[in-house]
Amino acid sequence: METETEQPAAARILMVDDDPGIRDVVADFLGKHGYHVETAADAREMDQAIARGAVDLIVLDVMMPGEDGLAVCRRLAAEGPPVIMLSAMGEDTDRIVGLELGADDYLAKPCNPRELLARVRAVLRRAEQRAASSGVGAGCEFAGWRFDLVRRELRSPRGVIVNLSSGEFNLLRAFIERPQRVLTRDQLLDFARGPDSDAFDRAIDVQISRLRRKLDDGGGHDLIRTVRNEGYMFMPKVKRS
Repeated sequence: METETEQPAAARILMVDDDPGIRDVVADFLGKHGYHVETAADAREMDQAIARGAVDLIVLDVMMPGEDGLAVCRRLAAEGPPVIMLSAMGEDTDRIVGLELGADDYLAKPCNPRELLARVRAVLRRAEQRAASSGVGAGCEFAGWRFDLVRRELRSPRGVIVNLSSGEFNLLRAFIERPQRVLTRDQLLDFARGPDSDAFDRAIDVQISRLRRKLDDGGGHDLIRTVRNEGYMFMPKVKRS
């Protein structure tokens, strides 16, 4: 018998794919496992579904007519719900692009429905854990920066709000929770995306590079240090509030 954590019946999932056969199969399978699933054929229908009420997770196809999945993911990255991308393009470069645009996970098509179910559970579980831990000590400061976990907001020492993708937010949170410690790439993958992710070293390297650029306020401070042959270290002290 599945636990409530594994099968959150209240979770609303939006399946976005221009192939009606795939939409129906995924919706039927996830629906049988306790999720409320709605479908959309394109970005326009997706926006209409989101406007009708909060969505807990989006399963998003990459290759769609009109606004494609990558463009949608980029648009949703700052404030949208978690996204699992599906694509017939399974090359590493395609996965990097999807993850870098803010996707929480990425699966090549055709995928086993049970594997998709496992990914859905893992992404929703991480979202629930973030929400549960955000009530106490939800804010922190480091090197003049302010990071708010509830609002998912990063504010520079000059008071400027810096937009973070979902992946960048999770990565920065992993660093802030473990400051002044060397973290390997594998550890960062687990902390930021969870043990169920099939992301890889190169994705972390690229995302850290992007996060470094966003944390560069012109003061010359190296907040994320590369430790050769070991990993990365978040250098500043973190003050929680």
